[in-house]
Amino acid sequence: MTDGTIEEIAASIRTGKVSPVEVTEACLGRISRLDGRLRTFITLDAEGALRTARALETEAAAGRWRGPLHGVPLAFKDLCHLAGLPTSCGTKTQEYFVAPHDCTAASRLIAAGAITLGKLNMTELAMGPFGDNAHHGDVQNPWREGHISGGSSSGSGAAVAAGLVFGALGSDTGGSIRLPAACCGIVGLKPTYGRVSRAGAMALSWSNDHLGPLTRTVRDSALLLRIMAGQDPHDATTSSRAVPDYLDGIDDGINGVRVAVPENYFFQGVDPEIEAGVRAALRTLEGLGARIEEIRVPDPQTMSDVCNVISRCEGAAVHARLVRERPEELQPVVRARLELGFRIPAHDYLQALRLRARLTRAYLREVFSGIDVLVAPVIPEPAPAISHATDGAVSEIAFRQGRFSRLTRPWNGLGLPALSVPCGFSKAGLPLGFQIVGRPFAEAMVLRVGRAYEDATSTNRRYPPLH
Repeated sequence: MTDGTIEEIAASIRTGKVSPVEVTEACLGRISRLDGRLRTFITLDAEGALRTARALETEAAAGRWRGPLHGVPLAFKDLCHLAGLPTSCGTKTQEYFVAPHDCTAASRLIAAGAITLGKLNMTELAMGPFGDNAHHGDVQNPWREGHISGGSSSGSGAAVAAGLVFGALGSDTGGSIRLPAACCGIVGLKPTYGRVSRAGAMALSWSNDHLGPLTRTVRDSALLLRIMAGQDPHDATTSSRAVPDYLDGIDDGINGVRVAVPENYFFQGVDPEIEAGVRAALRTLEGLGARIEEIRVPDPQTMSDVCNVISRCEGAAVHARLVRERPEELQPVVRARLELGFRIPAHDYLQALRLRARLTRAYLREVFSGIDVLVAPVIPEPAPAISHATDGAVSEIAFRQGRFSRLTRPWNGLGLPALSVPCGFSKAGLPLGFQIVGRPFAEAMVLRVGRAYEDATSTNRRYPPLH
């Protein structure tokens, strides 16, 4: 019962084949059996989930439906504030973050009928791409325990891949939705900056943060985005643009769609298996009618460096009290990254903001004026062993972190929508992935391309061999 998609389980509930209580009990049973090993949850709310499921079951019997997610169990990254549940943000402090309002994105999913199973594990303060956490346990990759799940939305990626939940909410400041999606073989969407409200979620970098869904299929991501997206009075950065139905036209195919492949930066230093998987995906897209062309893009390393400056400054400002009053509670790499932010001059921060605006205009003019989407790798190598990623001196670990997220970080600075889609497996059985990047607010096109690939392949219908 837990191996279906959101669309499938929602339809089964609507037709009475299964009940919200049965589905919730199935998820809780799988969590009980597997999560002691996987470590995807920080807070499991079994009692609250069953109470909600019973209420939804009663409403369904009376013909009352809250929305398209009625009875579907989801879970949320533990930086989303929800009344009644603690929000640790991956820290040692159970109630590290409290907001005046519940997380808007999560609240909209719940209002549409979703059942909250609890709060998911994450890299401490969302500062790291591997999913390791000394306080709550390192999240394991469901495809191969002992390997990273990707961070910082590590629990979100692993829980969806392992069938513990049908979908999850994550955040992405430099790749934190797309990295776990690629590592765990699922779909992860970072929407356009301002498309989804960040109100009620802990900020790491208010200039680079995005909230978005992690799901098993592209269609499921489109469904969740439609519910979450839209203007929010609690977040002044949200766009007033109308939110389309992202499922409308998603299966129309991609004949004639212009797909660009960057000839510089994104394939440099990438593991041969990753490159082979992405190139094979491009051939599939071409076979579906897409027009593939190679282009040279403005050096993404500059935008990546700009993002680092901005995120470090803003992260230090957000978490200054913790660093100054309880630095011993932080993992060494997290503390080092925060402390670095205190040493960056205000002049450099302001110049970085100005440069980002200029680079964004150049990208839109030079790259996206003549294409529909750009396709590139997400991760530079299949998910490495946790020990390989996290052992050694702080400087060595920081270097590995920067390298692992270098392919995703530029799109945060540009604020563009980016979708991670699985595209096969390495010889060792670890997932491969590619990302589809579009113009601002062109999520519909990005999702359409991802759906065309998904429909032509069977990668997303494979599940980890968990016992």
